[in-house]
Amino acid sequence: MPRPAWSLHAYQLIEPDEQLDLFACREVRVHLVARQLELSGHADRTLCGGLLPAQPKWVNLEKPQLRDQRLCAACYATLQAQREGDRPLWPGV
Repeated sequence: MPRPAWSLHAYQLIEPDEQLDLFACREVRVHLVARQLELSGHADRTLCGGLLPAQPKWVNLEKPQLRDQRLCAACYATLQAQREGDRPLWPGV
């Protein structure tokens, strides 16, 4: 069965560990990352444009996780825009 053009399978979730990364998000948030890196994109960034932690804890994205209170609002907004076919740029990039 062919996979639809847009799918949650195209994304992964990264969870913060006990020690937050100094160069990535300094809040206890979960972020979304595109599973398939794009040649024209930044491979080391989350959907909201934040840097990935040094050793991210990767989690497959499932629909219930989109209701997690820790989910980054900017990552979720970018996911929704991509779902509608938009390719928004990250703030400041």
